[in-house]
Amino acid sequence: MKKAFWFITGIAAGLVAAKQLQENPKTKAIVDDVMVRVRELGDVVAEGFREREAELAADKKSAAKPAAKPAAKATGTSTTPNA
Repeated sequence: MKKAFWFITGIAAGLVAAKQLQENPKTKAIVDDVMVRVRELGDVVAEGFREREAELAADKKSAAKPAAKPAAKATGTSTTPNA
């Protein structure tokens, strides 16, 4: 019963919003402005994601290359101070 109530409430809210957009040009201008800003935000987020993905890919490639110095041999003694 709750689901039906919220479904009908959502439809009613959508109809009211659509009517406001048709009758009030200021509302349409506000909605258009908000949509432009949302698209810009999406573009900035996508660009940042691509940059970070490229950074991680570069780090992964550099980590995959063998180290220039050979690894130290294990001597049986610990190098940690509390071990």
